[in-house]
Amino acid sequence: MSTPLLSLERVTTGYTQLDVIHEVSLRVDDRSIVAILGPNGAGKTALMRAVSGLNRVRAGRVMFDGEDLARAHAADVVSRGVIHVPQGRALFGAMTVRENLEMGAYLLGDGVERRRRLDNVFELFPVLKERAWQAAAYLSGGEQQMLAIGRALMSRPRLLLLDEPSLGLAPRVFDDILARVKEIHAAGASILIAEQSVRKVLRIAHYGYVLENGAIALEGTGDELARDARVERAYLASAAHASTD
Repeated sequence: MSTPLLSLERVTTGYTQLDVIHEVSLRVDDRSIVAILGPNGAGKTALMRAVSGLNRVRAGRVMFDGEDLARAHAADVVSRGVIHVPQGRALFGAMTVRENLEMGAYLLGDGVERRRRLDNVFELFPVLKERAWQAAAYLSGGEQQMLAIGRALMSRPRLLLLDEPSLGLAPRVFDDILARVKEIHAAGASILIAEQSVRKVLRIAHYGYVLENGAIALEGTGDELARDARVERAYLASAAHASTD
């Protein structure tokens, strides 16, 4: 078996003194799309924050490209190409779309390369070019999600972490977001996506892990999980409250 781009090895993490993830192990192979599934409260966000260095890892290892990042600062994780689009998007509302995008490349000194990356984002999300000089706070929810992903792409991620990208979006808008995620993957990035909109994510995921009470309850290929009656009973009903097909 090939060495994964990312592997979590018996990771325990949470917030302050409360552990919400308990000895979780998973892998993301290079150029793959992997889903972390489960309803609200399952621990998806805590897990994503542990990967990106925002939550302290109390036990276990977070291996990325052969290096343990479990004790690394978030800025060091970013510098290695792990870019996190958080739940809620965390945009700078008073800044323009273009300014938000340029913040994603703040470490890049090459102005020509910055412009090239900006053009790539505008090609992927044409509406952002149309809204380039509009304040981010006045974008629709779908446009704000596009902007958050576009800002992440300005850092040229090797691994893109997407935490609940369906949050607050109409089903058709989320479909469009997932179509763009597939394009990002086709261009070479690996994707780790945490979602409770299970049906739709399993259509694009190569592999998935189902979290229950901070531990992995099920895992398998996207097709296997989509056919698994346990996923249907335990998780698809919960996801239906967040989005419908």
